Amino acid sequence: VQLQASGGGSVQPGDSLRLSCEISGFTLQRYVIGWFRQAPGKEREGVACISNYDDSTDYGNSVKGRFTISRDNAKATVYLQMNNLKPEDTAVYYCAADQPPAYGWYSLDSAEYDYWGQGTQVTVSS
Repeated sequence: VQLQASGGGSVQPGDSLRLSCEISGFTLQRYVIGWFRQAPGKEREGVACISNYDDSTDYGNSVKGRFTISRDNAKATVYLQMNNLKPEDTAVYYCAADQPPAYGWYSLDSAEYDYWGQGTQVTVSS
């Protein structure tokens, strides 16, 4: 089971980025995928997650209305579209996967996820 996050970079406030999480070694359709981030000196934070059942989504309060998570099962890839980026969005972003313990389950709790990618740095600065 492997997850490869990419698409990070250095941008200015108000810019957009799209992160990608490429999945290999398992069938994406069977897994819930979450995006998390961790800034220096801070705890890991749940950013977005997407159900494998009906593509239901959930977002952290700080990114609602600005970030969008989506999945392309055919490409085995999950995306995180990030718009109107702010300096406080600066962090290392990770994607993670978990087989849902119950039908329709999805969660922003990082402790629930078993498989993690290596992270991609996002820096927002003027």
